[in-house]
This record gives sequence, C-alpha cells and structure tokens, in this order.
Amino acid sequence: MRWIHPLSAGTDVRAEVLGAKGFGLIELHRLGLPVPPGFVIGTDACRAFLRDGRPPDDLAGELATALGALETATGRRLGAPVRPLVVSVRSGAGVSMPGMMNTILNLGLTDAATAGLAAETGDPAFADDSRRRFRAGFAAAAGCPAPDDPLRQLDLAVRAVFASWNTPRAVTYRSLHGIPDEPGTAVTVQAMVFGNRDSRSGTGVAFSRDPNTGEPLPFGEVLFGCQGEDVVLGTATTDPLSELAAREPVVWQELLAALGRLEQHYLDACSVEFTVETGRLWLLQVRPGGLSARAAIRVAVDLADAGTISRPEAVRRISPRQLESARTPRMQITGPRTTLTRALGACPGVATGRVATTPEAAVHLAATAPVILVRPHTSPLDLPGLAAAAGVVTATGGPTSHAAVVARALAKPAVVSATDLTITPAAVHTPTHTLPEGTLITIDGTTGEVALGQPAIAPAAPDPHLRRLLDCAAEQA
Repeated sequence: MRWIHPLSAGTDVRAEVLGAKGFGLIELHRLGLPVPPGFVIGTDACRAFLRDGRPPDDLAGELATALGALETATGRRLGAPVRPLVVSVRSGAGVSMPGMMNTILNLGLTDAATAGLAAETGDPAFADDSRRRFRAGFAAAAGCPAPDDPLRQLDLAVRAVFASWNTPRAVTYRSLHGIPDEPGTAVTVQAMVFGNRDSRSGTGVAFSRDPNTGEPLPFGEVLFGCQGEDVVLGTATTDPLSELAAREPVVWQELLAALGRLEQHYLDACSVEFTVETGRLWLLQVRPGGLSARAAIRVAVDLADAGTISRPEAVRRISPRQLESARTPRMQITGPRTTLTRALGACPGVATGRVATTPEAAVHLAATAPVILVRPHTSPLDLPGLAAAAGVVTATGGPTSHAAVVARALAKPAVVSATDLTITPAAVHTPTHTLPEGTLITIDGTTGEVALGQPAIAPAAPDPHLRRLLDCAAEQA
C-alpha cells in the first residue's frame, strides 16, 4: 500500500485519503498558486496506527524517501548545520475540524540547525524565537521534550498527530457535527515559511467574501511578525486584512487574484490561510465555505443570479438548519440598556445567558439555564464549554480566531476582541462594572455589543436574499 502522496500529485487520490487540508493543497498546486513543497501521509496510515498502536511497518521507508525528495526540492537538509530544512507537521481530516487535532511548527530545529538558521539569516533572535515555538508546540503535542535528533522529532510528531484523532476534544467535536469516528486524520508535512521572519513577514486568514454577511468583499485579518498559530488561537490582537494592502501592495494584489481564482474554481466563497515571508506570499490551506447561515444564503443567491451555479443548486446548498439560523434577531437600536462593551461581531445572532468564565462552569450552569462563555480567548480545550453555551465572548482574537470559527460552525452568536474586559476565574471586569459569574448578560453577534441583563430584542430584519432563495425553492416545488 502507498501511504505517502506528494503535493505535486494529481487529483486521482481522494480527499478521504488526503484529508481536506492535503487535498486542498494539491488543488492549490495544480492551479499554479504558491504552496510550500511537501507531502501527505494518508488517513489509511492513521487508521492502521490507531488499530495496531504503532505506524505501519513500511511507513518509515516511505517517509525517508519523501523527506529525501523534499530535501532535494528545497536544497536543504533536516537538522543540517548549514541551510537547514525546517518543516511543519499538520493534521487534516476529510472534514474540517478546526483546531481539534495537533499541529507542530518549526520541526527540525536542533541545536545545530538553530545555529545554522541564525547564521544564514543573520538574525539569532528569529532563530531562537522559532525554536522556542517549536519546543513549546512539540511538548504540548507529544507530551515530552523535543529530542535533538530531527528524524526522531518527525517520527514522534507524526505519531502525536495520529493519536490526536482520539483526544476528547476531537471526539466531542465529531459528536457535535455528526462526523464518523472511523476515517482518521492525514498528516501534511511541508517546508516551513516563516511569518515571524522580519517586518515584511506575517500570517493571516482571508475570505473571498465576508463570512458573516456574504458581501462580495475580501475579509479577514493579518498579524505581522508572527506565525499562524497566533492568529488561529486568538491570543493576539490582529490587524484587518486591508492592512496588507498598505504594507505589502504586491502581496495584496496576489492574494486578491488567488481568492478570485479559488472562488471561480470551487464555485463558492473560499477562505485561505496564508503566510508572507519577506514580501512573498504562500498559501497554506484552502476551505470552501465556512460562512454564517445568512452569508451562505447570500452567496448561494448571488452565484445563482450571476449564472455561476443553477437555482436548484443554490437551493440544495442551504440546509434546513441554516434556514432557521439565518433568521437572526438583533438588539433594538433604541431603548434603555446598560452597554458593557462594544467589540467585533464574529457570528450573527443574539444570545442571553449567565456569565461563565471557564468551560467547566459553562457546562455546570447550562444544566439549569442558558450561559454565555466569556474567556480571554478559546482553545480546543474549551470545546465542551462552547458546545454548552448559548454564545461566546473573548477579550482577544479576531473574526477568524478559534472562538469565531467554532461559533460559526455551531451557529452560535460570538463577540471577539473585547479588549476592555478582564476575565478572572470568578468574575468579568469592565472599566465600569464587575460581573460575578452567573450575572445575566446579552450579546449581539452582529454589532459586537455586550449588554447587562436582557434588553429588548428586535425580530430579524427582512432579508432579500433569503426571500430570493425561498422564491427559487417555490419555483421548483
């Protein structure tokens, strides 16, 4: 059996084998878009690992061959003291499971390779920062300090990604979304591109359309001098995607062209994760969709009106759950209320509930009444609380952070980047109020407002795009 597939492979290998990430990377490569070289270990190898408790016997030989081909393609060698190869090791199920499984960046930074990277770039601080990130990520995923042997690092990293398929957070996510337990995850290994390289480097997430409204404008966020985990985890305050146009106009135009090409290819709104390394754009992932219900309806109708897809296809794309979720209420514009903060709306809708500052508290309180999970930021470990809560608020992170992505997947209102909130285990503090756990609040995931108590709620405004979709459905009845 063939376990490993190069990113330069054709599209004859199914997404169920390559995982959505690997399959998307091969599509990006086929379309001529900039993708770091690498290879994918298929989901069948993960299933064998989970069944037998170890990787398949012949995987090691294939892995050595694939690594050798990657070293030849890049002119670098893993762990070398001169021109070291540094790689990322990422999970990727057939269905997107954002943040639920392990990822390890900067693998291969041994003592010798770190010194070599510092000498090559003339920037020891960059090399040290990259190694620090690697050690932290490796320990969190593999449960032990990183060895100084790069091949051993890679072996342990692959095993850790395979094993993460059955972590409690991944199992919970699959249960919530009706994803079967059998398929397993693929593992994508790629040459690293460094968003933390210098002032002309950065990382971000870009949508071809606004994921909350479906408006046909590029949307997303970017973080300069950082790596992708900083954006996704929501631990840092990001810049709007448009900041890329001001700082790197050539990259901005390349990104817009890529988004347009991908929307045309997939016949749907798309998002990409990207890295800019010293003014050069690299795409690391592509996902069709990922929109709120209201946005998905607008995109389907817009594409049908443009003749890109048929009207029956537009109707088929929208599920009954999305139709229900699209009727999102709003806080009334006028009327008495105490506004606690205004931040970024990350998923439309209004939710009222009692403050919970930990996922454990959210699960406990939700047994008797709706709760709002309020966190500095969320991680996959918060999934039980996110699932139990009626809505979520985070103090940091942007509209493509973990909290925002999971909220859209769960169709729950979310407010992010509420930077004037301070969250402690027992209370949430604003500049004017202290809210003990259990305090009743209301959030508006469209406007980003968080209010005390339960203010008046206005019914959902008429949506012309929803009306158009229903008309299309009536035509087919």
